[in-house]
Amino acid sequence: MKSLLILGRGRKAAAIALAAGTAIGVTALAPAAHAQRQPREQRQNRAAGELSREFLAAVQPIDQASRQEGADAAALATQVKGVLAVAKSADELNTLGGLAYNIGTRANDTGLQRQGLDMMLRSGKVASENLGRYNLAAGQLAYQAQDWAAARTYLEAAHANGRIEAQPLIAESYFAQNNPTEGARYLRQAIQARIDAGQTVDESWIKRGLAQSYNANLTNEAADYSLLLVRYYPSTDSWGDAIAILRNTAQLDDHATLDLMRLAARANAMRNERDYVDYIEAADARRLPAEVARVLAAGVSAGKIHANSTFFNEARTIANGRLAADRSDLAGSERIARGANATAAEVTGAADSFLANEQPAKAEELYRIALTKPGADTARVLTRLGIAQEYQGKHAEAQATFARVEGARQAIARLWSLYAEKAAAPATPAAQ
Repeated sequence: MKSLLILGRGRKAAAIALAAGTAIGVTALAPAAHAQRQPREQRQNRAAGELSREFLAAVQPIDQASRQEGADAAALATQVKGVLAVAKSADELNTLGGLAYNIGTRANDTGLQRQGLDMMLRSGKVASENLGRYNLAAGQLAYQAQDWAAARTYLEAAHANGRIEAQPLIAESYFAQNNPTEGARYLRQAIQARIDAGQTVDESWIKRGLAQSYNANLTNEAADYSLLLVRYYPSTDSWGDAIAILRNTAQLDDHATLDLMRLAARANAMRNERDYVDYIEAADARRLPAEVARVLAAGVSAGKIHANSTFFNEARTIANGRLAADRSDLAGSERIARGANATAAEVTGAADSFLANEQPAKAEELYRIALTKPGADTARVLTRLGIAQEYQGKHAEAQATFARVEGARQAIARLWSLYAEKAAAPATPAAQ
């Protein structure tokens, strides 16, 4: 997977491992109308009302010339353009449309190809099994001509007739018009329809919607596509992308950033030194020294941080100097937190200390108490209650807790909930 650095909004930036700059591939244009060719004798045997004498007089010479070896395709294209208006009946539209398409293909004249397809489709004579293919071909030609509205009309008809590959091209038509909001919305609906039908969703659809939403600052849409990517194509890269995009698009304070970076560590998605810097800054060695010390050790072990840099040295010095006192303060802070007069801040602070010191069961108890206190930051406490439960392997309980988170933290809670859901799922047996 190609790595792309997308600059963050504000003071942070994170690497996004998305092939974000490329459009979804357009399938090769098929020679849809060749089936329309018929022997001259068969056409001449039609009833007079189907192909008029005027029509035959104008079209037959071009048809005969087109059958000659070495015929000049460009000259034939000019000739057929001159007689397009002669087609009146449905059969004439269908017959001349097929001839125009075939000559246009030989002359590499995409405009004539499109005219031919349009005539055949307007005739109502195209077999039902070919409607999807013909409309797709016409839609691709209209797309290439940047006739976006016409392209969408053809492509919608193609999709209605079973051509799923028309849907991403419809989204691309909106993106090409600099309308990422509508393109992302359309593509999301197309993805959901496949999910609802129990069908596979192409990874490129999700990545395209994610890249367009991210680059257009569509925060909610980017978060939604991130979840889709992790849910249906989970990997360390997917988790890293989802977390990095949320860091770069949402306005997160240090507490929210800390909980997001805890997920990055849990999902093995700490990619580079910047991730460790953000984690350590959010945790604060003066406040949560045990967690900072643990993150520093993990970064060094992974070879992703320069152990002797000034920033990391200072963080290590502060954390090591606070570790003993922090641990000795745990019992006292718990007594205060369990007291009848304890404030929301005191209870939450005690719970935070136990969580950072890898005592999630004790932290869970205290977070529950914090929720009963006036003035508690409910969204933050619920997020960390869910994290404490997930650290204990209480996957279902964690998901239920994360579902209660509202407001700005909801996107973080949704990612954590998805992690808990996947952690609860049985492992897929390895291939033999």
